[in-house]
Amino acid sequence: MPLKFDSIRTRFMLPAVLLLSLTILLPSTLCADPVGPTQNDRYITISVVQLLKMKHLSRHALDDEISQRFMKTYLKMLDPGKMYFYQSDVDEFMKRKLDLDDMASHGDISFGYKVYKRFLQRVDERVAMAMELLQADHDFTIDEEIMRDREDAAYPKTPEEARELWRKRVKYDLLVLRTDKKKPLTGKEAIEKLEKRYASRSRRMHQYSNDDLLEMYLTAMTSSYDPHTTYMSPSTLENFEIAMRLELEGIGASLQSDDDGTTVIKKIIPGGAADKNGELKVEDRITGVGQGDEGEIVDIVNMKLTNVVKLIRGERGTVVRLQVQPADDSGEKIVKIARERIELKDSEARGEVIEEGKKPDGSPYKIGVIDLPSFYMDMEGARRGLPDFKSTTRDVRVILDDFKAKGVDAVVLDLRMNGGGSLTEAINLTGLFIDRGPVVQVKGLGGYILYEDHDPGVSWDGPLVVLTSKFSASASEILAGAIQDYQRGLIVGDHSTHGKGTVQSLHDLNRALGVFNIPTIGKMGALKITMQQFYRPNGDSTQNRGVLADVELPSITSYWDVGEADLDYPVAFDRLESTDFRKLHDVSKPLCKKLQELSQKRCESSKHFQKVMKNIEKYKEQKDRKTVTLNEAKFRAEREEMNDDDEKKKKAEELNDPNRPVVKRDDYMNEALAVTLDFLRLGKGLPPAQHQALTAQPTQ
Repeated sequence: MPLKFDSIRTRFMLPAVLLLSLTILLPSTLCADPVGPTQNDRYITISVVQLLKMKHLSRHALDDEISQRFMKTYLKMLDPGKMYFYQSDVDEFMKRKLDLDDMASHGDISFGYKVYKRFLQRVDERVAMAMELLQADHDFTIDEEIMRDREDAAYPKTPEEARELWRKRVKYDLLVLRTDKKKPLTGKEAIEKLEKRYASRSRRMHQYSNDDLLEMYLTAMTSSYDPHTTYMSPSTLENFEIAMRLELEGIGASLQSDDDGTTVIKKIIPGGAADKNGELKVEDRITGVGQGDEGEIVDIVNMKLTNVVKLIRGERGTVVRLQVQPADDSGEKIVKIARERIELKDSEARGEVIEEGKKPDGSPYKIGVIDLPSFYMDMEGARRGLPDFKSTTRDVRVILDDFKAKGVDAVVLDLRMNGGGSLTEAINLTGLFIDRGPVVQVKGLGGYILYEDHDPGVSWDGPLVVLTSKFSASASEILAGAIQDYQRGLIVGDHSTHGKGTVQSLHDLNRALGVFNIPTIGKMGALKITMQQFYRPNGDSTQNRGVLADVELPSITSYWDVGEADLDYPVAFDRLESTDFRKLHDVSKPLCKKLQELSQKRCESSKHFQKVMKNIEKYKEQKDRKTVTLNEAKFRAEREEMNDDDEKKKKAEELNDPNRPVVKRDDYMNEALAVTLDFLRLGKGLPPAQHQALTAQPTQ
């Protein structure tokens, strides 16, 4: 039976960094437009269609309804802002809106290539238009506006309408550069930067491979069933498996693609090949890649980052040569590195003991904080039955044992950036905090399953606080929901978690095609398919609703449209009967109410949280506006009050920051620790009757 997992991490916020690992892609496959469809495309499509019919939770047929969703989703993937296609293009495509299901059933994806070819044509036209408009004079003193969200807008009908749309877009991009707080750009500098940006976007669109296009087209179909059913091309599947097992073979560096098409080194992994070599530095720019000691150096300027990564990947012991422009402008050089096995230590569970507050005897409280970015598991190692395969639960158990040896008074489990992962690990990890019992109920096509913790004993029975955010999803919500239902610990954070209450299974298409007696050539990728919905021990699904915090801290992320309910075609909320489980009464509603009162009082007097609450109100106001001003004075004033784009960029960087500390002592974490201290002083160890009595105590 396929291993179950899920993660929203790469869905709701694309990683800024790709780590270098295993496979070499030949240069000849990197630069041409996709040409197809191929016979493999046909086989893969037929296999995906059959799996959807047999295994998807909804039992929804591949019919005209899905076909219309399919069409809408594919066009949205290509042109979400309706900036490229003409209305006539879309009208032409829509004549086939009821045919995509029948075509896919026969393995025919030629329509996907037809639309993409037209898209590339429009991209080239719009980029040429934008380049011309960059040279025009723009008056930043007049009052005009551009639509904030064009999802409900119309496509341009004529070249004149398209030109006017892009005139405002170019003007907006220039305004953003002019008002940048760190490095404002105007005049020739701003024009040159945008010229590089527009040209780079066009080149990257032309670098889509057959696999890239097939993945996008089939995912437009699969995500018409629900947001988490997706087709993974062989390279995407490989990246996913690397992320789950937390190890790779490569040089040990993290890369990011700049707007101007250059590849920049953002991190050197300690102990990795690049670190040992010593010649590469953070912010160095890679301009070319060669294989072995004498292989031709391939120019990678304006190359898609995924293709750059594939060129640099390789088996341990092999050599890669990098053409580098150092950040200190000391002159271009060639750096030769032998690839090695790299362990991604910054993505695994990490713990730290901090001292905070004072006990009655004057000594400080010791709080053990665990940063858990995902529920990882080496799936291949688990399949092979290796005794020491990479496991979240195993790593956290070691940390908890260390905490106990150091005499911690409370444990804080930080899941704020945890987008999910292995269902098995979520169940086993919950078992470290409860002494046997149901953890999650699962309902699917095969019926009902109750997953329990059968392992007697606990690794930590003391005070437990779980930090969550709207980015905590899937496996994180299983753990948080069970901890809350058992009244085992305190949930602190955003108003609710992400709200992903479905379970996906990974189906290797080479195996599936074998079952269907279809020949395969090379790797065919995999289908991640929603097969089940999970429910908390109390019977509630977390789907769309998420897990509500016991103590909510002010956070603008609570108001962002990044939750499950904000996606297209989510599975509906559902509930089952409650299971039979024993509540532990470490937490009660009166206690939560008291802790919320104490926290709210601190936040109201905190300059940081006063600013957060002001930004929340500003965000609500800006969110309701349909347009953005292109008047520079007004634009500056609005960005000075609050720039939502900057806030989201900051959160994206935080989400993907490989250098993040275990405990970042910012105002948010300080308040979470203050809540933990209140919990220690008021809650743990009190019987239910005394928990109830807390409501009668004055707020302190």
